Amino acid sequence: MSRKFYLTTPIYYVNARPHIGHAYTTITCDAIARRQRMLGADTFFLTGTDEHGVHVERAAVAAGKPPQQWADEVSSAFRKLWDRLGLTYDDYIRTTSDRHKKGVQALWRKIRDNGYIYKGSYTGQYCIYDELYVDAVGPGAPCPECGRPTETVHEENYFFKLSAFQDKLLRLYTEQPDFIRPDTRRNEVMSFVRSGLRDLSVSRSTFKWGVPVPDDPGHVVYVWLDALSNYITALGYGSGDTSQYEKYWPADLHMIGKEIVRFHCVYWPAFLMAAGLALPKAIVAHGWLLFEENKMSKSRGNIVRAETIVEAMGSDALRYFLLREVVFGQDGSFSFDALVQRYNADLANGLGNLASRTLTMISRYFRGEVPYPSQTAARKALDNEIAEGARKTIADFSALFDQYQFSRALESAWSLVGAVNKYIVETEPWTLGEQQDEMSRSRLGTILYTSAEALRIVTALAHPVIPDSTARIWAQLGLGELKQFRLSDLNWGQLKLGTKLGTIEPVFPRADKSTIASMQKMEEQQREGPAAPEQKPSAPAVETAAAPPPNAAGPSLDGRISIDDFAKVEMRVGQVKVAEKVKGADKLLRLEVDIGSEVRQVVAGIAESYAPETLVGRKVVIVANLAPRKLRGLESNGMIVAASAEGGKPVLCSFLEDVPVGTRLK
Repeated sequence: MSRKFYLTTPIYYVNARPHIGHAYTTITCDAIARRQRMLGADTFFLTGTDEHGVHVERAAVAAGKPPQQWADEVSSAFRKLWDRLGLTYDDYIRTTSDRHKKGVQALWRKIRDNGYIYKGSYTGQYCIYDELYVDAVGPGAPCPECGRPTETVHEENYFFKLSAFQDKLLRLYTEQPDFIRPDTRRNEVMSFVRSGLRDLSVSRSTFKWGVPVPDDPGHVVYVWLDALSNYITALGYGSGDTSQYEKYWPADLHMIGKEIVRFHCVYWPAFLMAAGLALPKAIVAHGWLLFEENKMSKSRGNIVRAETIVEAMGSDALRYFLLREVVFGQDGSFSFDALVQRYNADLANGLGNLASRTLTMISRYFRGEVPYPSQTAARKALDNEIAEGARKTIADFSALFDQYQFSRALESAWSLVGAVNKYIVETEPWTLGEQQDEMSRSRLGTILYTSAEALRIVTALAHPVIPDSTARIWAQLGLGELKQFRLSDLNWGQLKLGTKLGTIEPVFPRADKSTIASMQKMEEQQREGPAAPEQKPSAPAVETAAAPPPNAAGPSLDGRISIDDFAKVEMRVGQVKVAEKVKGADKLLRLEVDIGSEVRQVVAGIAESYAPETLVGRKVVIVANLAPRKLRGLESNGMIVAASAEGGKPVLCSFLEDVPVGTRLK
């Protein structure tokens, strides 16, 4: 009976569309799942979307859509991207599905019946962005996790006795040091728990978008208890058929981002302990993927879509870059320049060059059949060095990859690629190919067999990371279907003599500056929105010399505009979340403004009139459909509306009444 391996991604929040940061986590898990399957494990790979909570509800309202429709659309965008990337997930869980709701309610009942849930009330600060009750004082106080303003909440709640699990959790972390990795995250969690745990509010009664609390439908389950339960509800927990739950739980690996460590490493094991259920074996946290040294966010206008890279360079280029360039567990930096540089150096000039030159020479000099390596004097020390290096690479790669040190594992494999390319240059097989004597022929066969066998080994090891291109190289080697190969059996000397090669063709065409320009253009077009000549422009168009069509509405002779012209300008109520001065600019402030559906970065020339700290939490009017423009290198996605008072001093437009964030002005 084969061993099982169950791994999960975090389920992604549907407040916005997916970007490359989401892809990083899911691609990493896909590579792990592919490797586990090649090692013979009965592997179950889960991903999905987290669709409840007040933040999702507000995003939907701001978009003018019911929450379920909004969740359906964004969840579909995630799933379509994963399918386009060729990710091999076994299930896709949605927290709005009936199977999930039943499982959440079953877990709630189990915890309640075991005496760990009681009713009370809560007054304090709540961060809707992290869906987190926080220790902060006063309306609009910043969230200690993300820094954005919190909201004051007073409501009747159910509470979970988290305080009862402080000692049990600390014992877990001590007795199972690999439960949380890396050590920096483990130390953070232990410090948090040692500082004291208070009981946790696990229901909300001021909105309805969530899973109803069993026997008390006036409450919905706290979004994190709801979301974390997906890891067992996807396996059938709480349903009639629990065969998958019994087979795969506990999870062997929860892969998460560092920003949600507390929920997974404190709350989740405490919930499971309270229910009397087994704990996951390991929780591994990775860092953020940064763009120009900033975390990707719509407010900064630095979102990079995975689709752009797939369109221009293919999914393997993205997969290899993320796992090779980023040291797992640390923050990593992404840029189009770095992507193309890494692709050309390692894939086009490295593995691609090795495959092309080796297989082309076998085709030319040995009629496309793997030659016989000499075991006589024709064999040199250089040949043995490659063989020994390959054996060491197999061991090193396996140990490093299984410790989630993906960058170092790939570095070890590409060291072998570099060694073999050097070996080919030094031995000059193309010179031997022109000789007709038996010794030259024997030497040529040895060199090409050695090179092809090393190529086979690197291809097998790299398959979980770059599955499409390695499958093509494997087929060119004449070896059939790579994903069926058992990695645990990989060793030197398994390439059968006389194997007939497949059709040889380039696998990694070189990328150049035009590739970078193409990707940058695609991202710019995405931010600006696709051209739609049959529709009204999203912002006033630049006036041209062309005459207007007959009967077209336009400005009157006295300068007045029609209602249609005014309707083109989309103004929304926003709330300032972050405000800071722009370095080197006396008049400019960089603002992050929540407009309901998203948080926008806006650069405004109001620094001489408003101190940044006075703006945080303030509601303003933002023109939301202006094309982005750059000021001092920062992209501004909108314009703050202000009056020009005497002397040109700007005065921000505001409201006497409390107007919801995201409301459109008419």
